[in-house]
Amino acid sequence: MRKKIVAGNWKMNLNREAAFQLIETIDSLKFSNNLEVIIAPSSIYLESFVGKVKNINISSQDVSANDNGAYTGEFSAAMLSSLNLKYSIVGHSERRQYHEETDEMIFNKAKQLLKSNMSPIYCCGELLEDRKSENHYKVVASQLQPLLDNLNSDELEKFIIAYEPVWAIGTGLTAKPSDAQNMHSYIRALIKNKFSSSIADQISILYGGSCKADNAKELFSMVDVDGGLIGGASLDADSFSAIINSF
Repeated sequence: MRKKIVAGNWKMNLNREAAFQLIETIDSLKFSNNLEVIIAPSSIYLESFVGKVKNINISSQDVSANDNGAYTGEFSAAMLSSLNLKYSIVGHSERRQYHEETDEMIFNKAKQLLKSNMSPIYCCGELLEDRKSENHYKVVASQLQPLLDNLNSDELEKFIIAYEPVWAIGTGLTAKPSDAQNMHSYIRALIKNKFSSSIADQISILYGGSCKADNAKELFSMVDVDGGLIGGASLDADSFSAIINSF
């Protein structure tokens, strides 16, 4: 049975007081034993949060593609692992857009995480013009191709995939549940065709485009939607609680 996951990406939000109040509240929430809750705060809070939480997991929002060296402002997978972190997001659309990260760079980050026995939360998704031109499947397949071409099944099983239609992030627009299901099913079929049905059925695929309390239940009811990568709604305890109780 695939793991159900709700991951909150706080992005560059919350001062220290607000961050600590929110993580305490989220850690105290009641949710199903079959659900894993992950929070990705700003990097300055990672070490404090790992030692503080009892019921949820903490993730980094990013990681370097390099082992170590003269890379000012970056931090390695080995550093994150030394904090007992299990996860890091890689390939988020904002990293692709604002930092010009390529599929190759993102895959190299994922490989660094694997080397440190961490699990990548690997993001993929199309722009609005890609969907309008009906190239959205081709774009997502291209973003996932490095995984399909270069990983073995044991490595791929450590991945969480997050489909985030870029046109729906922070815009208030949301893919229809059927659109999300169609893309998630397509992603699972790519894995099945390259590896096997059993491998494909083990990979959790999250939806990450303006998932909120009022649409999470319908999105999560789709057979291939295993949870959500939540942005703005993860900054409000009531909204996030409603989302994690939407299964």
